[in-house]
Amino acid sequence: MKCPRLSYLEIEGAPFDAGRALGRFGAAALHEYARHSAAWASVMRYRGTLLADSMSRLVRLRFPRVWDELQGLAIGLERPFEEVFLWNCRGDLWAMAPDGDIAVNEDGCTTVQQAGTVRRITHNEDGDPAFAGHCAIAAFEVAGGAAFAAFIYPGSIAGHTFAVTDGGLAMTVNNLRCRRVRAGIPRMVLARALLDVARLDQALALIHGTERAGGFHLTLAHRDEPGLLSVEFSSEACAVVTIAGRGLHANHALHAPLRQLPQIITASSQHRQRRGQALLAEAAGKALDPLRVLADAEDAGFPILRADPLDSDAENTLATADIHVGSGHIEWQVHPHPAQPPQWHLRDGHFICKKDQGGQPV
Repeated sequence: MKCPRLSYLEIEGAPFDAGRALGRFGAAALHEYARHSAAWASVMRYRGTLLADSMSRLVRLRFPRVWDELQGLAIGLERPFEEVFLWNCRGDLWAMAPDGDIAVNEDGCTTVQQAGTVRRITHNEDGDPAFAGHCAIAAFEVAGGAAFAAFIYPGSIAGHTFAVTDGGLAMTVNNLRCRRVRAGIPRMVLARALLDVARLDQALALIHGTERAGGFHLTLAHRDEPGLLSVEFSSEACAVVTIAGRGLHANHALHAPLRQLPQIITASSQHRQRRGQALLAEAAGKALDPLRVLADAEDAGFPILRADPLDSDAENTLATADIHVGSGHIEWQVHPHPAQPPQWHLRDGHFICKKDQGGQPV
């Protein structure tokens, strides 16, 4: 399997300037995507609605720095602000749609979690294959917030994929298809705001204290704090589980009370969860290579590594992050594919060196 390389991007300045630079990076890809994408068209149906206005007003009041990034993003993309804002609410809006009109191609992802002295978070970033070759690993230094590095999609703010901050926070994000959604803070906006917190307790307080719209699963760790957290949130509930040993999450709610609430569990999500748990069970008492788990394609119909253009959820694996959270430092690598050498090597929120597809420094 040959995977497109990820671009490298440095973004700095005030929130508006950072958003504008992010928009310029993704403008060509998003313009082409918007011309042909049914997903884009489904979100744009919410233009001019009271729902969109309510969510916009909440973001402007509650998270003004993210609001400024979104304003800059729209300028950089050369798209109307309302379109760009709605696109960054897409998961929340799809969850509000009627049962017969639900888009499922929203960043599915699979995450392997390993506790220990060095906590390890290994994550397949699954997204719309139309964006393959148009994504990036970006280093951000935004005034008033933490420096961080993150995987970014064209047209989207950072935070809803995987990221590590210079302040010591590591975060990976999986989609949850919760059905009870309200006109609250869009989940992508909340995830972006989490990258500016300094500690795990602050991250949890921000999640609990925010009027949330949709739902996400987060794996969280901090270089200066013990513990590896598996966090699920929706508009109705939040569950925090400390991982002891090993865990795996394949983008549907597993923790009480969220697993009892209405959600959509696609066949891919269900099969990846079962297969991943089986691989963890096989490795009980032995060393585990999470990259091998994430490269697994034993279930041909619903593999963990997703490369089929006709994937049942219209998602492909676009990158894999392997994050090692130790005491006082985070070392991590980004692979174009879990079975290929890393393309990027980072410490905390900074690049150490860039590598080519063969693993050689460039």
